[in-house]
Amino acid sequence: MNENLVKTRYSDEELEEFRILIQKKLDKAQRELSFYLDQLSDMADNPDAKVKGLDDGIGTAENERLTNMAARQRKLIQHLENALIRIQNKVYGVCRVTGKLIAKERLRAVPHATLSIEAKQNR
Repeated sequence: MNENLVKTRYSDEELEEFRILIQKKLDKAQRELSFYLDQLSDMADNPDAKVKGLDDGIGTAENERLTNMAARQRKLIQHLENALIRIQNKVYGVCRVTGKLIAKERLRAVPHATLSIEAKQNR
């Protein structure tokens, strides 16, 4: 490959590296979502069972916290699944604003990122 050419996409090998990273994060996110949903289900199945003497206010707050955490996990799972689709389509890692490649360091930290740091800062 001519070094003077600007790289417009990640290689298949690089995409596979990201696919593995994303799949691991997706598996973890799905396990965490299951945990939160199990907790919510347990609370719903036993509305009279006070959690070690907690009053209704704390029980309600805990229910709300678990609901919010489950919603965040669902959102993360959707973002990660979308990233896997971008990998399949070989457009993963391309900034949706600038059209340039997103830095590998950024993608390793936030593998579902669709914006480069440059685009994110200009928002």
